[in-house]
Amino acid sequence: MLNVFTLDKGRLSGRLLQEEIDSAADLAQVQPVWVDLEAPTAEEIGWIAGRFGLQIPDNIVDDDLEESARFYEEDNGELHIRSDFLIDDDITPRNVRVAFILYNKVLFSVHAEDLPVFRLLRLRARRNPALIEDAKDVLLKLYDADAEYSADALEGIYDSLEKVSARVLKQDVDDRAAGDALSAIAKEEDLNGRIRRNVMDTRRAVSFMMRSRMLNAEQFEEARQILRDIDSLDSHTAFLFDKINFLMDATVGFININQNKIIKIFSVASVALLPPTLIASVYGMNFQHMPELSQTWGYPFALGLMVASVAAPLIYFRRKGWMR
Repeated sequence: MLNVFTLDKGRLSGRLLQEEIDSAADLAQVQPVWVDLEAPTAEEIGWIAGRFGLQIPDNIVDDDLEESARFYEEDNGELHIRSDFLIDDDITPRNVRVAFILYNKVLFSVHAEDLPVFRLLRLRARRNPALIEDAKDVLLKLYDADAEYSADALEGIYDSLEKVSARVLKQDVDDRAAGDALSAIAKEEDLNGRIRRNVMDTRRAVSFMMRSRMLNAEQFEEARQILRDIDSLDSHTAFLFDKINFLMDATVGFININQNKIIKIFSVASVALLPPTLIASVYGMNFQHMPELSQTWGYPFALGLMVASVAAPLIYFRRKGWMR
């Protein structure tokens, strides 16, 4: 899919306008500030090459983590930045790699699927005049929206952890509830880690833009503000990791307590049954001279002795509080 945006030059200067592009001829008629390629076809990549003289390689959104491969400038003036953007949905939260190319005052972005941050910027830029001045503004606003999206996701994690905390920190937690809590905590921990990776990657990209001296004074100050926002997000992710670890330890502790209760019951039962087992073993001996065997009261006496030998340790354990 090819999404082409131009700047409104009229009364609402700075507002993004999306153009309908169905052919290479349509593309030749516009002067875009942002060309967004979502899972582009070979034909659409050919249109870009013919119109702008820009060659987009097939592996442009690969997973190379080397900074030299993710942030660099070509001899012809192409500025390349590869960044991860977060998708926080109810199915599989994930980081999606986006390749940016800034060339001849046009921003090109290439990615495999639609991103919430991109939708957010398109909505804001259509509604807010004077939001965008050039292609570099588009890129900065994307990173700004990405930091805001990450902040919203962190608030969602905190709300989810509060619900888990209300379930875990009540008086009685059975194994099933503890298992559900562990599953929810693990999910939030994974999302928190993805957010931290996302803001770290955004910090690297914005820092590269500042070092490359491509920004004017106003854009440079905006980039500094984005970095300050990211620093606050870093602190919040660290706080959430601590809360996640606490809830994880508490949940595992409750599981261990429940298991210890079961083990304690078996231990008490085993100790209580040892004396009657000993008595039964004594009267099971095949000696000729055992007076109780020939008496009419011998059998009830043995049963009563067994009952007393069970009751005595149980009463003792109960008074010591070992059966609670």
